[in-house]
Amino acid sequence: MKTKSGSTGGDDGQQRLAVLIDADNAQPSVIAGLLAEVAKYGVSSVKRIYGDFTSTQQSQWKKELLRHSISPVQQFAYTSGKNATDSSLIIDAMDLMYTGRFDGFCLVSSDSDFTRLAQRLREEGLTVYGFGERKTPDAFVKACDKFIYTEVLRAEAQVLDSVRLPTLAPAPAKKARPGRRGKAGAAVPANSAPSAPAPATPAAAPPIAPRTEAPAALGSPLPLALLRQAIEEASDDNGWAFLGSVGSYLTKVQPDFDPRLFGHKKLSDLFKQHPKSFAVEERGLPGASSKKVFVKFVG
Repeated sequence: MKTKSGSTGGDDGQQRLAVLIDADNAQPSVIAGLLAEVAKYGVSSVKRIYGDFTSTQQSQWKKELLRHSISPVQQFAYTSGKNATDSSLIIDAMDLMYTGRFDGFCLVSSDSDFTRLAQRLREEGLTVYGFGERKTPDAFVKACDKFIYTEVLRAEAQVLDSVRLPTLAPAPAKKARPGRRGKAGAAVPANSAPSAPAPATPAAAPPIAPRTEAPAALGSPLPLALLRQAIEEASDDNGWAFLGSVGSYLTKVQPDFDPRLFGHKKLSDLFKQHPKSFAVEERGLPGASSKKVFVKFVG
């Protein structure tokens, strides 16, 4: 797989990604979900985090760095009120870009100072995935090919944490039957030899039902105008549009569009939950294992 930047990708055809994290503008609590999200787009060949780890403000990062094998890049503050972390991250990003070994970059920050960096990486033909909070300025969001809000990742983590495995109920104690007493004073049935007690059988655990619900919506109103425009741009003469084409258009026009912001993990689920506005149809040859999803705006 040859890209514009000259990278050949991984052996399995996945994108090679460099994950660069601004510790001053990222939370340790979302790193597990963030790396899981990165895995959807490719292999994180490089994972680095930039900050002043001698500061008490960065103490929470230490456990996460070891757990997820992230290389820390120590950057002392040269003067009070100035952030030297941004410059260090940008310099490393440019060095990695010129190696030609990467297909894309994951920039983890809510700081607009990385807007020009994202633009420069895309000019080189690389894919840029941005990760930040909802407060991230639009300039940085629009400069990325795809932008994922970390609040979505935190909401998904809460859903997973709410799943608890059932515990085995303790076996009820057996009551002694009336009869003669043994040496230790235990009751022994009359006219019978003592026998070994039967092993207690633990109560059967109930089956674990898979958790399929999506995280709760993050307060975003459904952008009907944008969805309608995306369908119209990809639709045929009858108004039906292939769902994959609709999703691609949405990402290009609005990089931070994410169905999880509206309470749905998949774009198809988002359309299915609004039958008054959209019609969803699955098409495929008889007996085919996979089907294509088409959507139409109905008003």
